[in-house]
Amino acid sequence: METLRIGIISRWKATCGISLHAEMLIKEFIEMGHEVIVFAPKLESANRWWHHISLGEDEPYVVRCYEERTPDGEQGRFDITLPELDYVIVESYQWLPHEDVERALRKSNAFKVAVVHEQRRNEFRYRNPYTFNYIAVFDERFAKEVVSGGNVVVIPYPCHPIVRGNRRFAEDKLRFFTFGRQPVEEYKDYIEALDWLSKSYDFEYLVIRSNHPLPFNRPYLVQRVEKLSLEDIYRFLHKSDIHLIPKGQTDGCVVSSTLYQCLGALIPTVAPNTRHFENLPTIEGYKPAVIYDNVEDLKCKLVRIIEDKDFRKGVVRSAERYVEENRCDKIAKRFLELMKREVSVIARS
Repeated sequence: METLRIGIISRWKATCGISLHAEMLIKEFIEMGHEVIVFAPKLESANRWWHHISLGEDEPYVVRCYEERTPDGEQGRFDITLPELDYVIVESYQWLPHEDVERALRKSNAFKVAVVHEQRRNEFRYRNPYTFNYIAVFDERFAKEVVSGGNVVVIPYPCHPIVRGNRRFAEDKLRFFTFGRQPVEEYKDYIEALDWLSKSYDFEYLVIRSNHPLPFNRPYLVQRVEKLSLEDIYRFLHKSDIHLIPKGQTDGCVVSSTLYQCLGALIPTVAPNTRHFENLPTIEGYKPAVIYDNVEDLKCKLVRIIEDKDFRKGVVRSAERYVEENRCDKIAKRFLELMKREVSVIARS
């Protein structure tokens, strides 16, 4: 394919799945030799939200040019004229000024794709979804629960490629790891289960948060306040034996970008049975992550990971298969292949 000029409308350098999705695609497009422009929210607008943490200076190809909607009714603004582009990808989410973006897209001759991050149908506010050549959803749930009309195509959330560590399981001490800034209550299952586990095992639980420590004091708990880059995250994952992801339940349609960001480290990951993980496939008898239903189930599954080597290997093998099938370079190519599909349809008609 010839060199393309690709624009992406998205959050950028934010601690959310919208931003991560765009950043992974852009990295791959640049490595393929394409020219990119990112249209991101202005910092004053972006910084209203708890999940926006700057992880460094913006790249030269990033233009901060729009205002997000606010929960109290402000509509936001996207009032720029898009330059000449071959392809526009809209990372679509609840607080995007949908009508303004739709108006700007109608004036553009570019190939247009929306990536659905909205969780509910009333958050997907486009008047004419056929403004887009395609609407990409992460799985069929989004097509059924969120999207109204349009040409829908399933393209899974991309995974960070595999980066292998050289740690043997619990080679010095059993080590658990969590990073992020989830609400405190979402850590309580892990603290309760690890309190019980500490009666039988010697271990360390490292929690790194970007805002403030958890209000827990335990002999096994080690806490740090730090903003982590992707390289930092993998460095800590490779020093650990089990990755614990805290997540709260929601009735919306969601996936866990944290899981897809971290599966490539190939260490067992544990997560609660919330909607973020309900669509994970079973591969050769195992899911890519260990999903628990309640604290008692969590205790049992942690013991099984620790004691059952075959189970542990099965989970990691499933994660490896899943990552290889959904690597970010493969997902980026699937987005570009949508253009070829459209050309083929036009040629046949």
